[in-house]
Amino acid sequence: MLRRLQALGQWVFLRFEAVGNKVFGDRLNPMYYLGTISYWMFWIVVVSGLYVYAFYDTGVGKTYTSMERITHGQWFAGGIMRSVHRYASDAMVLTMLLHMVRHFVFDRYRSFRAFSWVSGVVVLWLVYASGVNGFMLPWDKLAQFVVVATTEWMDALPVFNGILTRNFITPEAVTDRLFSLLSFLHIGIPLVVLLALWIHTQRVPRAALVPPRRLAIGLVLMLLAMALVKPIVSGPEADFGTVPQTISFDWFYLTVYPLIYAWDPLKLWIAVGAATLFLMALPWLPPKRIGKGAPMTMTVHPGRVNAPVRAGETLLDAGLRAGIPLPYECRSGGCGVCKATMIGGEVEMTGYQTSALSEDERRAGRILTCCACALTDVEFEYEEDAARRGTEIHEYESRIERLEPLGHDVMLLALRLPEGQRITFEAGQYINIILDDGARRSYSFTGPSGSTDLVELQIRLAEGGRFTTALFQTMKPGDLVRFEGPIGSFTLHEPSDKPLIFVAGATGFAPVKSLLEQAFVLGIRRPLQLYWGVRSRRDLYMAELPERWAREHPNFKFVPVLSEPAPEDHWQGRVGLVHEAILADHPDLSGYAVYACGSVRMVENARPAFVAQGLSEDACYSDAFVPAGRG
Repeated sequence: MLRRLQALGQWVFLRFEAVGNKVFGDRLNPMYYLGTISYWMFWIVVVSGLYVYAFYDTGVGKTYTSMERITHGQWFAGGIMRSVHRYASDAMVLTMLLHMVRHFVFDRYRSFRAFSWVSGVVVLWLVYASGVNGFMLPWDKLAQFVVVATTEWMDALPVFNGILTRNFITPEAVTDRLFSLLSFLHIGIPLVVLLALWIHTQRVPRAALVPPRRLAIGLVLMLLAMALVKPIVSGPEADFGTVPQTISFDWFYLTVYPLIYAWDPLKLWIAVGAATLFLMALPWLPPKRIGKGAPMTMTVHPGRVNAPVRAGETLLDAGLRAGIPLPYECRSGGCGVCKATMIGGEVEMTGYQTSALSEDERRAGRILTCCACALTDVEFEYEEDAARRGTEIHEYESRIERLEPLGHDVMLLALRLPEGQRITFEAGQYINIILDDGARRSYSFTGPSGSTDLVELQIRLAEGGRFTTALFQTMKPGDLVRFEGPIGSFTLHEPSDKPLIFVAGATGFAPVKSLLEQAFVLGIRRPLQLYWGVRSRRDLYMAELPERWAREHPNFKFVPVLSEPAPEDHWQGRVGLVHEAILADHPDLSGYAVYACGSVRMVENARPAFVAQGLSEDACYSDAFVPAGRG
């Protein structure tokens, strides 16, 4: 039953969102920003409320008069502010309810999201309490009804047992003290709402607190238009000597109030309490429960960064939580900004528009990270301008032209494209070798940017690796190899005036070689330094090449670093971790740009150390490759 209800809800939301895309565009569709619109309405309520409160008087015989003076005496400001305050309050309730319903129908309220769900229920009731209290302040007939109904409903609880009615709403009890209490509550409750909202968003990575600027401005203009077309005014003044017969009702906040008199007030408390407990318990109710097993791992390109991803968590949220700068906009499957390409693993995709991701793209392995949840360890490639350029990656069939050992565990693989075909790439990019079962293995171009029909790769033997084992043992010239590309954004960020430091770990030399040769092609005269870190001397499989560069280019310096030199190496050079050699040589990195490529561990250790030594975050470019066992 729950699954059918959620399926129906998803169908309804997706249809409304599709209409919103046609009317507002996928970047400004209000249905994608329900949570942030609620926040925005809250701030509008606060600002407009503070203005009205500045002219509001508390006291018998003063309150109603002051509200009339605010509404009609300065309609151009006070009257508009009062109307905006009311309409924004109603909009806040509406968007909060839609926000919660959307998370429910798309099943995004369980497991680690339970905290946000439960805190959201608390926020909703606090907003209701603040809004109901607000209806008491104008002291008209509607305020009289709300005050009497609220106290009578509260008095149905055994803890009060009639105390409130006797002490607050008899004609003799309506004093200045009552108005001071109502005003205090209308200031105090929103402060608690603000705290609850802050708590509510703490576990949402990079939670937005305001909608896009154009949408925010449009919402303000809409509220102003409503205030001018249908201004909010007070009814007749409250009179406890009579009972209101006709009032202007508000169904956003006062939905249950007619039931106070149509039903037993105590039974109404039980129903509201039961509904609240049900909502709070909903994340733990069957039929679906997400376990608390070990998190899966996602590998993200460019940068080949690993991050944990929890069951039921979107790849976007997992990436943002890990500090990966994944692109996104609506976070609701409508705009396509977060489009990415799967390299390996399985994901579950729900709740997206076909205008953002077509069926052809889905079959081709494209995903939206804001809607994709990992079912296994996954690997994918994102592109920062995917929505503008798309994520089209060409697939090629090539033949092995030659295999050339470069070292004891490194092989040069040269792939020749069919006659008439070429691949255009930028230095630092890579390709994915496609295995028979569709799995991918990533290897970098080794030359400067250009267009070529011969792709050369430097591939290190990975212990137990499917592809690399076959490459070293059974593959031969003439064999067919499928690959896709080019992929990646680990490219030179030029023009720049900063000296460049290149850091290579093991076969991380391949993309660094590509970048350096591109720098030579560009004629960069600034200082260029290469630090190549390996375990022993025999791992410097092409050391003669950077040594030749150093002779040919006066601005280039080569520093090899061995972490575990063998006795037979007779090594007289630098020893230790490669990034520590850079830190020792450059106490202040504030004026440099660094390009680092190597293992995940090397990049994870090097990057924060470089930043701590003055390197700007936006001048540190990295490309970490996956562990060798996956080769």
